[in-house]
Amino acid sequence: MELSDYLRVLRKRWRLVLLLPLLSVAAAAFVTSRATPQYQSTVQFFVSTPSSSDNAGSAYTGGLFSQQRVKSYATLLAGPRLAEAVRAEIGGDGTQGAVSVAARAQPDTVLLSATATGSDPEHALAVAKAIGVVFPVLVGELERPTGGGLATIKATVVAEPVLGADPVSPRPTRNLALALVLGALLGVGAAVGREALDNTIKTPEQLRELADVATLGIIAFDPRATKRPLIVQDEPRAARAEAFRQLRTNLQFAQIDQPLRSIVVTSPLPGEGKSTSACNLAITLAQSGIRVLLVEADLRRPKITDYLGIDGAVGLTSVLIGRASLDDAIQSWGQDGLQVLPSGPLPPNPAEMLASTGMREMMQQLERRYQVVIVDAPPLLPVTDAAVLATITSGALFCIRAGKVRREQAQRALAALAAVDATVIGAVLTMVPRRGPDAFGGYGYGGYGYGSQDSGRLKMDAEAAHAASSRPRVIAPPPVGTNAAAATEQRPV
Repeated sequence: MELSDYLRVLRKRWRLVLLLPLLSVAAAAFVTSRATPQYQSTVQFFVSTPSSSDNAGSAYTGGLFSQQRVKSYATLLAGPRLAEAVRAEIGGDGTQGAVSVAARAQPDTVLLSATATGSDPEHALAVAKAIGVVFPVLVGELERPTGGGLATIKATVVAEPVLGADPVSPRPTRNLALALVLGALLGVGAAVGREALDNTIKTPEQLRELADVATLGIIAFDPRATKRPLIVQDEPRAARAEAFRQLRTNLQFAQIDQPLRSIVVTSPLPGEGKSTSACNLAITLAQSGIRVLLVEADLRRPKITDYLGIDGAVGLTSVLIGRASLDDAIQSWGQDGLQVLPSGPLPPNPAEMLASTGMREMMQQLERRYQVVIVDAPPLLPVTDAAVLATITSGALFCIRAGKVRREQAQRALAALAAVDATVIGAVLTMVPRRGPDAFGGYGYGGYGYGSQDSGRLKMDAEAAHAASSRPRVIAPPPVGTNAAAATEQRPV
């Protein structure tokens, strides 16, 4: 990862980066407030040998001997024998339980210090003073020769213990600063780790690298999409409405050699905006003068009848079982001539019905009657309906919700289409964030909505899949009997 990648991750996961330092500081503040203040008092000794000062060799030898002894005395200071002597000196009970003694020998010197630490500063000072009294006596007893005489080593107090005014622990400033630094490191590490483990598809580049699928449209996220799914009809000047018109335009680059007579709109998982995309795409095609039929082929959880506000009692299943004709089942919607074939009564065997010969013959008939047939199909991973429909249509339009579908899920969905030798026309990246580091292009959907930079990028992505030809293409050939002038009035997708 480069520096720009880390900055993008921090910008995206800023809540996590801030949360962990705050939690660390809060935990440190709680522990610090609950901790008992500790005070210290230190006494320092000078360990020496009573050698003659006029003999340099003897003095040097005595110094080395004293340095060796200092290491042993450090252990002696924290031992039980000195503790008993200290208790006897100060005349108290439980001294060692309330005050801890730590000894430290300074390297390459004959200096030795003992530090008494406790919650009561007066008690700690009393213990340090008692150590200064009893330790030289204990050294003299241990170093006195067996036959009597002077001790070979003596310990002299060179720094008297003093009363500590401020506690040595806890230290709020230090603790909070360390907690803040540690929390910041944990926050950054957690953000980077979470981003590294996130294998969802967020950009057209990731989708192209995954399966070499051209992204024909990028639809921004709209929290009000559930209340106004038909954005092209309700708010035609919105950025999302312009995105669907851009999708309509980019379809002309998808299959130049063969006209797109029928398109299956599907997705890997539910809730990725396939039905909304199918409705808005059909409306934009109808607004451009194309004869369009929108077929609700999701026979499990149909949504189009609810979005369009039409009656779905008679529809696709009614035609397939022979209870209604196409003319009776197809309904007109809006002022632009959009035709809709609802799902009809939901059958117990949707996959078998969609794979029937009657469904294939009906699709052939619809392709002769309409210039474009948009088929809303169920998701690919839960059921096989969309893969079956893709075999009897011109191809599938693949809707993927940005930041939700994982790479392996997209691969499995595309593999389901490849298994039946279906054509993938292209992909539509839905619910892309409007702002933030994951917004398309890195700058969101503000300003003019889909401006020239976004449009050019989408067209280049669509053209990359079929760059061999550049001639314009209408969505379907002109009807039989029309003259050349009438044929030129047909509009491309």
